[in-house]
Amino acid sequence: MTSTVRPARVTETEGRRPGRWAALTVLVLAVLLVAVDATVLGLATPYISEDLDPSGTQLLWIGDVYSFVIAGLLVSMGSLGDRIGRKRILLVGATAFGAISVLNAYATTPGMLIAARALLGVAGATLMPATLALIRNLFHDPRERSLAVGIWGAAASAGTAVGPIAGGFLLEHFWWGSVFLINLPVMVVLVVVGSRTLPESRNPDPGPWDLASVLLSLVGMIAVVYAVKEAATHGLTAVTAVTALLGSAALWGFVHRQLTMPRPLLDMRLFRNRGFSAAVLADLLTVLGMSGLVFFLSQYLQLVQGRRPFEAGLAELPAAVGAVAAGLVAGRAARRYSVRAVVSGGLAAVGVALAALTTLSQSTGYPVLGAALLVVGVGAGFSFTVTADVILSSVPKDQAGAASAVSETAYELGAALGIALLGSIVTAVYRGFPAPPGTPAAARESLGAAVEASTAMPAPTAAAMLTAARDSFTHGLHLASGAGAAVLLATAVAAWFLLKRQKLESAA
Repeated sequence: MTSTVRPARVTETEGRRPGRWAALTVLVLAVLLVAVDATVLGLATPYISEDLDPSGTQLLWIGDVYSFVIAGLLVSMGSLGDRIGRKRILLVGATAFGAISVLNAYATTPGMLIAARALLGVAGATLMPATLALIRNLFHDPRERSLAVGIWGAAASAGTAVGPIAGGFLLEHFWWGSVFLINLPVMVVLVVVGSRTLPESRNPDPGPWDLASVLLSLVGMIAVVYAVKEAATHGLTAVTAVTALLGSAALWGFVHRQLTMPRPLLDMRLFRNRGFSAAVLADLLTVLGMSGLVFFLSQYLQLVQGRRPFEAGLAELPAAVGAVAAGLVAGRAARRYSVRAVVSGGLAAVGVALAALTTLSQSTGYPVLGAALLVVGVGAGFSFTVTADVILSSVPKDQAGAASAVSETAYELGAALGIALLGSIVTAVYRGFPAPPGTPAAARESLGAAVEASTAMPAPTAAAMLTAARDSFTHGLHLASGAGAAVLLATAVAAWFLLKRQKLESAA
């Protein structure tokens, strides 16, 4: 028995809902904003450190708490949208996202900013599952839905490029809080236009929203992601081990509860569909393998090659351009060739590009880096767009929110694991750099700390230290890129077998 999705019988009225493309523009705004917010903070971190003077632990929480909360709440919020209405939860979440962005922008203490980032994660968790689920219910014609998913994915890719560029421009002209205030005009347009153009959709017979399942999911995901990051940063300690066990137990309890409830928060039977499970696994491993590049590339461009924030943001643009272009044609390519050919080919291309990045040095010319980033974008655009389409096509419309949330959770978990595992490689190699006498201990914590410490050192010593630090950081980036390439190539092979005979729906 195969997991091939059978074409649904689609009437002309169902397949051509009036106003669907106008509604899609609203969903694109939402996903664009979430993608921008996920990438823009990295550039602002040095300015936040200078202004609010957070401790090292507080700075980590400022950067991580947003993703922790999103990872813990995605499944719950996706299921809630299936129950109370996806349009309703999207508009409420968007309004909250805008209001909390103001709180982030004007935070006066590290604790206040951490709390504000956590609240922003709660609001952000409502947006991504709702956008993809609404696409599933807006576009009944499979070919149109593939194009809509491609546009949705292209917006997410564009957001990852717009974030560093917009953030770099704002930070060069305004204070760090301005990177949060760019959310406001977008959210106003989203809410005003969305209230008029988006149709409401929900599961007609969803059952109750189980609070115990919500708490188990939240505790489990946050604890596991936190334990992975802590183990990578500080090594395996007793506290980290206990946290990992607590998270694993909570997730086991969540799965067990879903299997025994008559109307679960998340129907675990979705994973019996081979196409659904293979697509989710491919997304998780792909993000894991690419995370080292995404996380450390900005540091390489700024701290190794000496680019300014805005210039560094522009340098990353080819990846977004490639992803946008590939996303718009991915559905057509998957129907002409096959799902597994497009997904596996895209993942293999990313793997080869990551392997090419193992040759980077401080003097590497931009054409080499730009070409590699373009290939990464094209490969990821093909893969992510087709897997998203497979996930949506594999589930009933009534469960689209929960299924979309599973897909987004795979992204978050993959990013956390990738940054933790590949980041630990870069950190371990960097900390062992051959420092000249007189190098402060703080310089071994990060390349940014070394650059800052060099300003208070004698010029010859500072130059020698920075050369050694940059060489070690680049070597660590080589190893992380090589490991990421191995993960992507292995995932490409696995996708070729797991997605065998998987097809996208065709119009009836």
